[in-house]
Amino acid sequence: MTTSMTGTDTDSRTWTGTFAALCAILLLTFTAFGSVIPVLPKLLTHELGGSDLAVGAAFGISAIAALLSRPYVGRLAQGGDVRHVIAAGTAGAALLGAGYAAAASLGGGAAIAALLALRVLMGMAEAAVFTAGSLWVVALAPEDRRGQLVGWYGLAMWGGWTLGPVIGDLLRREIGYGAVWTLHAVLPAIAVVIALRMPRGDLGGGAVSRRLVPRPVLLPGTALALAAVGYSALAGFVVLHLDHRGVGGGSLALGLFGASYIAVRLLFGRLPDRVGAAPIAVVSGLLEAIGLALIAVAHSPWPAGLGALIMGAGFTLLYPSLALLVINRSDPAERGAALGAYTSFWDLGLGAAGLITGAIATGLGYPAVFAVAACAALAAALAGRLAR
Repeated sequence: MTTSMTGTDTDSRTWTGTFAALCAILLLTFTAFGSVIPVLPKLLTHELGGSDLAVGAAFGISAIAALLSRPYVGRLAQGGDVRHVIAAGTAGAALLGAGYAAAASLGGGAAIAALLALRVLMGMAEAAVFTAGSLWVVALAPEDRRGQLVGWYGLAMWGGWTLGPVIGDLLRREIGYGAVWTLHAVLPAIAVVIALRMPRGDLGGGAVSRRLVPRPVLLPGTALALAAVGYSALAGFVVLHLDHRGVGGGSLALGLFGASYIAVRLLFGRLPDRVGAAPIAVVSGLLEAIGLALIAVAHSPWPAGLGALIMGAGFTLLYPSLALLVINRSDPAERGAALGAYTSFWDLGLGAAGLITGAIATGLGYPAVFAVAACAALAAALAGRLAR
């Protein structure tokens, strides 16, 4: 069976099953990736004696690896059977589970170095799964639903980011680190099976742009990179920030962010199409900034939770709004490549943010991390305004 790659002449029976499988693969794989978000900071600082800078590097280095891998993944997916690229990425994600277990057993500096090396593999696996899947979604989607389906595909990813931290933290507290590593191996292994059972995915062999920054991507990508600073701050330091103030609730804040992200995307996901992509991007950036500011000044779990809810409400519509600007302004033959380049700005922003927030936490403290992230979100709103 061969799946048609042109959404305009594809009935729902042809593409919906493949789209559902892509979302399932993304959910499983990113739940595994997300399971280590609240676990790695504690492992690095409490168990291995690492610094806050090591925490920032662990999250930043994976994003840099994804950024560098993404153009090659795009060319591989465009030129052959995209299933194999996705299967390779999910297999790499499954191997990470065993790798984390082996690295943590080393102890001390050797363990930290090994974990950082594994985070490079994580970035490469993430690039393979998400980028190849994104190209397939853009090719599959009917033209009048392209923005909506890109948003739903992203929702599967963030569903994993939402479930993963909650499950990972629970497993660590109730069973131990080994349970987290096992989960990280099993979920992507299931995704490998799904990928290999999907119909052949031929993207048509169209040319993939070799430019890292195609012109239609520049301003929307800049806005996305700036917004990534806020997510880096939340993922890397909200647990440590609230623990340092003696109130806890960092995992709750992560969960509330994810719940808000999903709820607003489901209930208001059509706003970029109906109101306009650029205005929604501006409002989204402002809401992210407000949420981050609340987290920065919070001295109890509930203001931090409220900030995470507001941040999630803004952040959720930012990606599809900016992506819709990129898709609509790109040549039809290059839309998949342009979307991959746009996503690279997320990697670039997250990679730089991981290093910057780690340095800020070390020198100025955790509240300063969230204050700087709030300023970056305001700049993202401005970039979104200019993108119009």
